[in-house]
Amino acid sequence: MLLKKSNPAPMPAPAHTFDPSILREYDIRGEVDKTLSAEDAYALGRAFGTFVHRKGGKSVAVGYDGRLSSPEFAGEVVRGLSETGLDVTTIGLGPTPMLWFAVKHLKTDAGIMVTGSHNPAGFNGFKMTLQKEPVFGALIQSIGDIAAKGDFFNASSVGKITPVSIQADYIARLLQDLTASRPLNIAWDNGNGAAGDVLSDIVAKIPGKHVTLFQDIDGTFPNHHPDPTVDKNMVDLQKAVRENKCDLGIAFDGDGDRIGVIDENGDILRCDTLLALYAAEIIAERPGAPIIGDVKCSQIMFDEIERLGGTPVMWKTGHSLVKAKMAETKAPLAGELSGHIFFADKYYGFDDALYCAVRLINIVAKAKGGLSSLTKHLPKTHSTPEIRVDVPEAEKFKIVPKIIAAMKDNKNVELSDIDGIRVKTTEGWWLVRPSNTQSCLSVRAEGNSPQALAALKAMAVEQLEKLGYSLTFEQ
Repeated sequence: MLLKKSNPAPMPAPAHTFDPSILREYDIRGEVDKTLSAEDAYALGRAFGTFVHRKGGKSVAVGYDGRLSSPEFAGEVVRGLSETGLDVTTIGLGPTPMLWFAVKHLKTDAGIMVTGSHNPAGFNGFKMTLQKEPVFGALIQSIGDIAAKGDFFNASSVGKITPVSIQADYIARLLQDLTASRPLNIAWDNGNGAAGDVLSDIVAKIPGKHVTLFQDIDGTFPNHHPDPTVDKNMVDLQKAVRENKCDLGIAFDGDGDRIGVIDENGDILRCDTLLALYAAEIIAERPGAPIIGDVKCSQIMFDEIERLGGTPVMWKTGHSLVKAKMAETKAPLAGELSGHIFFADKYYGFDDALYCAVRLINIVAKAKGGLSSLTKHLPKTHSTPEIRVDVPEAEKFKIVPKIIAAMKDNKNVELSDIDGIRVKTTEGWWLVRPSNTQSCLSVRAEGNSPQALAALKAMAVEQLEKLGYSLTFEQ
């Protein structure tokens, strides 16, 4: 009789306490060798593996971005996961949405992406998901509790670790929905982020002419920071679009889940405006469809969705919160001003900048007047960028209720407390919300005219000054 050889049982792991600052609302993120270490990565693997086991899961996929610490962190996460008995599929280096795709395509029960997203080069972190739901908020805190108590699952043997090359399948799925009726001239800015290798392969398969900037993956980000929501990071792409007479320009953040867009004139297209373009295409096929935008999005976008025959849904900021709302409402499309755009129409419902690029190429290829012609009918508004006001962590969630109490009897405004406080007048709106990731308030305003914007900003400044906080919009 032959005995089947099994992997040896792992040694019990000691309790581990994470720096509380790294357990964020949507992910785990910190500064390498200060608040985040390889030991944290190993403990997270053990804790998340335990969490997945208790959800009935048996397998998990792991990927990592191009940051210098990511390969080591990924190795430690994999070690921790396998020691809880889970089978681990490793997909290697690539963008976050490729890991989300792997979870769906390979039908693993969960996934972890090692990524610092768009944070500075010295930061790193972890994004987690289950097969059918995101992991955020209280679930992240519960994973921290598992580690702090040393309450790890005691497996009888370590799980299998299997490397899988998923990139070709991912690219094939992205291109499955490419229907562009004519070739375009496109400039791409990878910002030295994790999407570089995928971008190299995908532009070779998309008809047209392509100019690629900073395609090489480099975790030091030597050219500019990979955050397309900051205008100075889009300057190189604007120049490339103008010099090469491109039809459009497309930029990605550090892990490829957020998109930035430049039109043929070299002008930046804000992501709420971009969402309105996507919505027009979807609502034409699905009248009345709910389309979700976060509280920072322009009122113009919500009004345009309604004009097109869709159902605008304003929701909280945060990619995990948006995914959960999409599942609840069965919305085919959602987006945030920060560049996270989610397609459940023909796709999986997660934020994927490369897939967003494919859908945009289809739209622009059909536009006779170019990308800019698709937005020229929208009313012109005047808005501020997102302004951050530093506040003590212990105080930030107490401020909005005080503003609501002060303004609740004002008959000239409409208040929304979906996420923070959004104050709407006949001339525009302003927003104050506590950040879920930093010790600060996020403030933004939009007016129908320069004079209206000035009045709205003054109203926001007045409310914060009453509470002892100084706000200036000139940043």
